[in-house]
Amino acid sequence: MNQIPSLPYQQIIRALQRDGWTVVRQRGSHIRLQKRVGSEALKMTAPAHRPVKRSTLAHILKQARLNVDDFLKLL
Repeated sequence: MNQIPSLPYQQIIRALQRDGWTVVRQRGSHIRLQKRVGSEALKMTAPAHRPVKRSTLAHILKQARLNVDDFLKLL
C-alpha cells in the first residue's frame, strides 16, 4: 500500500469526480460532495485547503470507500 500524499484540494476533488462524486455546493472553505451507490446516497465534506493534510485525506478516502492505491490511479 502506498503512503497517503499531501495534495491541493483541486486535485483531490478532480480525482473524486472521476470516481463518480459530484460537487453539490461550496460554502467558504468547505466543499460538499455526493455520490449515489445503488439506493444509497453517500455524502462528504472536503476542505478547500492547499495542501490538504494527510490525515484529512485519509479520512476523506475512508468516507469515499476508496483505498490509497485506487485513489492514486484516479489522479
